Amino acid sequence: MAELQKNDILTLTTGGYSSEGQGVARADGRVVFIKGAVSGETVSARILKTGKNAAFAKVEAVLEASAERIVPLCPVYGKCGGCDFGHMSYAEELRAKRTRVADAFRKFAGAEPELAAVNPSPLTEKYRNKAVFEVGKTASGECVTGFYRKNSHDIVPCERCLLQSGAANSAAEALRAWSDKHGDASARRLFVRSGERGVQVVLEARNKPRNTAEFTAAVREYVPGATSVMLCVSRGESNVALAGGFSVLYGADYFEDTLCGSVFRLSPTAFYQVNRLQAERLYDCAVAFADLRPGDTALDMYCGAGTITLALAKSGASVYGAEIVPEAVLNARENAERNGAANAAFVCADAEDAAARFAGERIPPKTVVVDPPRKGLAPGTVAEIAAMTGRVVYVSCDPATLARDVKLFAERGFSLRNVKMFDMFPRTAHIECAALLER
Repeated sequence: MAELQKNDILTLTTGGYSSEGQGVARADGRVVFIKGAVSGETVSARILKTGKNAAFAKVEAVLEASAERIVPLCPVYGKCGGCDFGHMSYAEELRAKRTRVADAFRKFAGAEPELAAVNPSPLTEKYRNKAVFEVGKTASGECVTGFYRKNSHDIVPCERCLLQSGAANSAAEALRAWSDKHGDASARRLFVRSGERGVQVVLEARNKPRNTAEFTAAVREYVPGATSVMLCVSRGESNVALAGGFSVLYGADYFEDTLCGSVFRLSPTAFYQVNRLQAERLYDCAVAFADLRPGDTALDMYCGAGTITLALAKSGASVYGAEIVPEAVLNARENAERNGAANAAFVCADAEDAAARFAGERIPPKTVVVDPPRKGLAPGTVAEIAAMTGRVVYVSCDPATLARDVKLFAERGFSLRNVKMFDMFPRTAHIECAALLER
């Protein structure tokens, strides 16, 4: 067979999925990852890029469709970089995510844990309580809101994202109407958090707009449930959202929501799970794995605003949360006080320092709970945790780093007792896991 070349069109049959949800086939002795393909179907695929061991392609035509293929509901699916699985049934999406977790453990941990089906999300549309819209202008000067095309900074206009709440889409509509009416070009992004207790809207701008009162009025007209309207002036060219100073235009300077029976107040930059209903199921699992009783001690690392910490504290155990973001620690302390959790305390420190400090105080925790970012745990943090406890509950948003860290814990005498999977982000390739490790 001739060497694969860019723009070659091949007839391929897929079997399985990559970690990003692409269909997997083989050609010329190499794996071919096919964007937009469903496992088990035959497609005509155009090669986009070739490498030493793998090639990347996209579907040109579906020759024999899988029974799980559907027509995408979103008009910008395939253009916007937000969704990966809009072309397949939800049942098939969950199977693909289970396969991703199994493959990660096989590849990075050398293990094949028993995996039940993925816990489905209660909602597959309008489940996100946080939206970050990019803001730009058309060639004719009209305001557009949307999301970046994958691997680019080109904004794909999207007037109604199916994953966002109705309040978020309405806030974006208010921004477009305000910007077009007043000719404002300062807006960079629109950040929206929405929940049962209110809606927070934050306009991120390059400089302070002249017509902030009109912007506030537009938001309150389009989003009747708005409880907070804020301005974030971010003059640099950073692509990090909300990297500037804040001022209140209307209402509160926080977002308030209820999670696992506790009321949380959050600053705009504090971490909070975007799928509240599914987060409650995930946290209930973490609490069950932690197995705490009154008189026990636990450490919750990467605690953010204290959401898991306060869920653990309901057991009556003494729970300590550690977080490196000062604003989140302040939110966590206030949330503990607001909810009467006198048995929860918080420290501002990075994970390795917090673990070392806790170990140095000679308070052996029965359980250590970790919910790290996508990069997982540093080896030093794994070592510190393994030295202080015999039970670890690992909440993960990346199966690959979870599996890698499970192997590091195994080298220190821990066994993987249970893994449960939760679909926190329907229509995307992301999957959340909770794992229990015991010495």
